[in-house]
Amino acid sequence: MSPPQAAGTSAGVATRHLHAADARTFGALPIVTRVSVARRGLDIVAALAGLAALAPLLLGVAVVVRLTSRGPVIFRQTRLTAGRREFTMYKFRTMRAVRGGPEFTVPGDARITRVGRILRRSSLDELPQLVNVLRGEMTLVGPRPETPALAAQYPPELRFVLDCTPGLTGPAQLRLRDRVCFSDDVPDPERWYVEHVVPARVAQDLTYLRAPSLWATLSLIGQTAAYVISGNPPEEPARG
Repeated sequence: MSPPQAAGTSAGVATRHLHAADARTFGALPIVTRVSVARRGLDIVAALAGLAALAPLLLGVAVVVRLTSRGPVIFRQTRLTAGRREFTMYKFRTMRAVRGGPEFTVPGDARITRVGRILRRSSLDELPQLVNVLRGEMTLVGPRPETPALAAQYPPELRFVLDCTPGLTGPAQLRLRDRVCFSDDVPDPERWYVEHVVPARVAQDLTYLRAPSLWATLSLIGQTAAYVISGNPPEEPARG
């Protein structure tokens, strides 16, 4: 799913008690960085089935993107996969081809097209990433695939999450999507993102990475599907 769009007027991360300390504390606990055979099998089956079943929809979206704004249909960007190796991530283009700007969307981002806003709200822009899943560069559930530039700014104690295979969806992408916001007057959005949003995202993702079972994977996929259909994000897990 798309990263949380920084929108709104509140200069804070609406994460319901999740703070940087949570991620640092959990970071001292063991996590699973490798995708299991069962999860990889699910990735392959789901990606192949999804690409085949959704082919007409993919073609339709591609045509709409091409006809409504200038630029390529597919947006390509370098991201990091397991072991902090670079790969090319694919998405339907939702922004105008302009230079400059932060590496994520900001309030009232003029770069986003009208069609792009619809694609982002519905997560249809993410569908080409099924190709990345099929190639093993991504998995169905995992942390957000980060850009090298932003990853280089991660606090050292949180960089362990970059050793994991990034996911098409995941706890942070699902639960924080509509709860992360900052004001228009933040002087350095990228620094604010790294210092405030990244720790909250890592804390959420660790609820899955500590025990990424096949059942937990299927559960998060189901929650993601329900969210895309209903528009209502799932409740955050209870904290002990």
